[in-house]
Amino acid sequence: MARQRQRLSFYLLFIPVTFFSVAVLLTWNSLGLLCFAGFKVSPVAASISILAIADGQLVLSPNSSKTHKNPNFLHVSRKAYTSSNSYSAPSPRPLSFSARATAFFRGHPPCAARFHMNWISKHQNFSQKELLSIESIFKFHPQACLLILSSSMDSPAGAQLLKPLTSLGFRIASITPDFGFLLNQTPAKRWFRRLQQGRVNPGEVPIAQNLSNLLRIAALYKFGGIYLDTDVIVVKEFSALRNVIGAQTADVAGNWNRLNNAVLVFDKKHPLLYEFITEFSLTFDGSKWGNNGPYLVSRVVERVKGRRRFEFSVAPPPAFYPVSWMKIEGIFKRPVDRMHEKWVEAKLENIKRESFAVHLWNRWSRDMAVEKGSLIGRIFASCCVLCNSSSSNQLSK
Repeated sequence: MARQRQRLSFYLLFIPVTFFSVAVLLTWNSLGLLCFAGFKVSPVAASISILAIADGQLVLSPNSSKTHKNPNFLHVSRKAYTSSNSYSAPSPRPLSFSARATAFFRGHPPCAARFHMNWISKHQNFSQKELLSIESIFKFHPQACLLILSSSMDSPAGAQLLKPLTSLGFRIASITPDFGFLLNQTPAKRWFRRLQQGRVNPGEVPIAQNLSNLLRIAALYKFGGIYLDTDVIVVKEFSALRNVIGAQTADVAGNWNRLNNAVLVFDKKHPLLYEFITEFSLTFDGSKWGNNGPYLVSRVVERVKGRRRFEFSVAPPPAFYPVSWMKIEGIFKRPVDRMHEKWVEAKLENIKRESFAVHLWNRWSRDMAVEKGSLIGRIFASCCVLCNSSSSNQLSK
């Protein structure tokens, strides 16, 4: 009788434990360790903690090895670096983004100008063209500071890529961005939280591209300064510019019909930047290219133009976009005859006279070789800092 009771007790214990174990295993596989990692699970999707953009992807919170159900949400491990130019072993209490960025901009001597860039790709993709873009900044602003918001460049390999310039004393910091800090006290904070919770459809356009559009205006709103895409070559000092956005195209009367966000010059907490951030959070559409970038700034400026509290200027196309994306291939080609040579010379003079920068439209020109004697080759040669060994020579053929 005692044995029967023991056997019955065993089965009564074994069956629930087995059932529970199977349930745990199934849950483990389906949720991808989300509960174990401390994540909350909602009916829509498991929530994630996005820390930064890296390699065209989104960095999830530490210890997570799973991805969001959308393929654009990919995991990249977080690393901690104590300096943009030197590496030390990860610390259990690394300096926060806000501490690093604030210390960088408050360094001595003071920054003559604050430049910002985003890099959402792998550090291996940071090419000579991108390096030349940075060179051009310091060619005309040697006392400036450049903050690169990037987790892939916030690494020993990234620091090595920038070493030719930082070793000369130019002030460049690559720091993994903190969206929570940058979006605090803006309408996009709630939108970003909803994105983390899986309650925003990221759409078909890579989410990193759209977050880069948000990141640039948030960083300018927080710190002020000049934002440049990494395919923008500076050809003149920006000191005369304040609260300026550039027209990409204009009609024959000179009235703009499309703006672009590849170059932005704004004071800290400028109200137009706040309007951009608000528009992003209210009208986000991840399935329409440009909806959250160039088209967004065009919509907002059209809506607020003429209002008194928004004091800003729209620069004409030659200021930042002297060459259309449809004609970008032509500036990479060497002159084929004397007439072509005269056109190159005349265009170069126009750019020197009317432009502050040249946007290279990397989406179309990424794989174009810089031919010797070409218009862009001559611009590179006039804007380089490391001219004997830099990109201006390495890119030409």
